[in-house]
Amino acid sequence: MWRIEKTNIDLHELGTLANWMVKSLPQQVTIGITGTLGAGKTTLVQLLSAAAGIDRAGVTSPTFTLLHTHRGSLTIHHLDAYRVADEDEFLELGVEELFEDKAWTVIEWADRVETVLPGETLWISLEPLEQSDRRKITFSSTRMDLKAIFEGRFNGGV
Repeated sequence: MWRIEKTNIDLHELGTLANWMVKSLPQQVTIGITGTLGAGKTTLVQLLSAAAGIDRAGVTSPTFTLLHTHRGSLTIHHLDAYRVADEDEFLELGVEELFEDKAWTVIEWADRVETVLPGETLWISLEPLEQSDRRKITFSSTRMDLKAIFEGRFNGGV
């Protein structure tokens, strides 16, 4: 598994990164987002959605509905595993079909259902730093095509 870590990322840089991801990543990818409460998971999904031409105001955490689908320049299936009891309940949502869809399937609290996610999931970990507006962001995956894309981006900085 490859891993790329960037520290001291503020909201503006996170938005720039989201724009780049929408332009650079394949149309079909599963993204597992992890981090503590308030780390910026939903904010990242909102920024990715805005970069895909989706009204950011309409993108909220699907904590209670568990799944929202948004359509713009790409389709984003936005899931939240925070209130899911276990992997079986998560699978009952029909997520396996979503993984096969030509879309981005983005899961907040993905570490809660890690064992049922595709092996080639792109993992994004958000960790708040002491400065409240800064984050450490870590990307990891077994997908080698994504490794080349991310290495190309980060060789030049955020």
